[in-house]
Amino acid sequence: MEKERIKQAYLDYVLRKGSPPASVYKLTQKLGLPEQEFYRFYANFDAIDRELWADFGRQALATAEKEPVWAQYGSREKLLSFYYTLLEILKRNRSYALQSLRRSLHRMPGLTPRVLDDFRQEFEAFVTEILREGRRTEEVAARPIIQDQYPRAFWQQMLFVLGFFAKDDTVDFARTDAAVEKAVTLSFDLVGRNTLDSALDFVRFLVRR
Repeated sequence: MEKERIKQAYLDYVLRKGSPPASVYKLTQKLGLPEQEFYRFYANFDAIDRELWADFGRQALATAEKEPVWAQYGSREKLLSFYYTLLEILKRNRSYALQSLRRSLHRMPGLTPRVLDDFRQEFEAFVTEILREGRRTEEVAARPIIQDQYPRAFWQQMLFVLGFFAKDDTVDFARTDAAVEKAVTLSFDLVGRNTLDSALDFVRFLVRR
């Protein structure tokens, strides 16, 4: 399939040279394709980067979902499983992942890099679904209005994890694994039922009386 050939050739070039090709023409020339064939699939090289990151996310979720215990997992365990699976994929593709992340995060500090746009949409859809499941099982507290903002908050957590991964120089990115566990534990302590919910229930009880 020409689309896959183009995407793989782009990835190979970036890995060898440390940057995208100088032009679409140079890439398609190496593949023996007319330049217009590239534009049948992609508007530019940034579009390939976005698709590669979306591929990482899709592969992580598909792999995690194949685990026999996935169906028994709660929301917290599903998110942890997704993170750890994603990190394994990023480790296998660390040269490209680190190069594209560092380039993108440097250009847009504190903001979501455009390279992650497609990945973000699918990640937030995944988080929305597992939190909905969590509310059904009462692992996640039902908080109308506020809960609509949770996917955005979890995306900020993802950016933190990716930024941590990009800077982690420990063997096998061990500190990133630890950071993921602590970040997910904290986030589910916040979205789960806690003292604030008990206080609100008590106030509602008094008001009704």
